[in-house]
Amino acid sequence: MSRIATAQADTTALAAPAAPVPHRLARPLLLARPLLLLALGAMTLGLYDLLLERAGLLSGWPELLVMPAVLVAATTASIAGFAFSAICGAMLLPLLHEPLQVVRIMLLSSVAIQALSVWTLRHAIDWPSLARFLAGGILGLPVGLHLLLHIQAAGYGRAIGLLLVTYGAVSLFRKPGRVQGGAVPDILVGAASGITGGLAAFPGAFVTIWCGLQGWDKARQRGVYQPFILAMQLAALLLLYLLQGKAAAPGGVALACIPAALLGSLAGLAIFRRLTDRQFGTAVALLLIVAGLGLAL
Repeated sequence: MSRIATAQADTTALAAPAAPVPHRLARPLLLARPLLLLALGAMTLGLYDLLLERAGLLSGWPELLVMPAVLVAATTASIAGFAFSAICGAMLLPLLHEPLQVVRIMLLSSVAIQALSVWTLRHAIDWPSLARFLAGGILGLPVGLHLLLHIQAAGYGRAIGLLLVTYGAVSLFRKPGRVQGGAVPDILVGAASGITGGLAAFPGAFVTIWCGLQGWDKARQRGVYQPFILAMQLAALLLLYLLQGKAAAPGGVALACIPAALLGSLAGLAIFRRLTDRQFGTAVALLLIVAGLGLAL
């Protein structure tokens, strides 16, 4: 009888549902999958990097380090959905001494990242709000480009950067609030973002802040400001091509960086899915600070 009772107890124990993972262990386990994806992808990317060097498409250590930099920047930026150019530019400018090449890499990689993210979050897109922001952005982008070409833009870029650092720092410590939006404020915010897009190559600044102030959940926020950023970047690419012709066409290094950008974006999106709305708000605030420092310094 004792053997039968022991066997029944063992069977019951096997059939019982697993105990929930303790809270202290839950967060590391939630991050294990995206980090494993990133590690495997980095190894694959290293082999890809070496193959490109053997084929003569990359020359020297500076260009070999470009793709790892793009991977890190894409992963970090894709957690919240913006600030790729600020993070990537800070790493690429010391490696490459051609600013135009850096701009090509950042712009093309950023478009790839935003396109993948928009497709992933396509069911969360708030089309009426996005349309209002885009209406303002289309009006503001030419103004920003005009200011860029006719005034000393560095001072304005630093001013925008300090504003973002200040707002991001305040957001880390303030209690979440809610601001009432509407058609007119959305259009005005879109126009302001269009101006910063043309003036400082950062179209997502004010739209990102405005979405957060309205108290939206993380999916709805990214479902608005990421399509907006993508549309503004495509418009900037078109204008750059019209202004510079073949000189604006992406080179081999810029095209070779697209896999690194997409891989980093996948890892960042995997981390994003595991964040609560509060954790996402913290990530947004930190990236606003990083982007602001990139503009201010």
